[in-house]
Amino acid sequence: MKRDKIEPRMPPNPAPHITDRLIEIGITEAAGMGAVPLTWREINAWRESVSLTIEPWEMRLLRRLSAAYLAESRKAESDTCPSPWRAEPTPREREAELAGLRGLLG
Repeated sequence: MKRDKIEPRMPPNPAPHITDRLIEIGITEAAGMGAVPLTWREINAWRESVSLTIEPWEMRLLRRLSAAYLAESRKAESDTCPSPWRAEPTPREREAELAGLRGLLG
């Protein structure tokens, strides 16, 4: 898509403050064998360091989002993995794919 200058369409984000917090914390943690979801300790340390009072459901959501991000990123290692949301391709996306196929198949 970058090569064809196509901007990927993203799903709507009804709670950008939650995703902003997740990104600020770090999305995942490093562990001995790779990344792991954020721990309660890490989320609480972040909350205390920024002097923020957040609801328990928000902390649970941050942890679940971290785990979901990690699971999806592992699935996305496959070249054939579709995006986690579905959208019909735009005419420009379709034409770029067809042009690529024509160039490959002749």
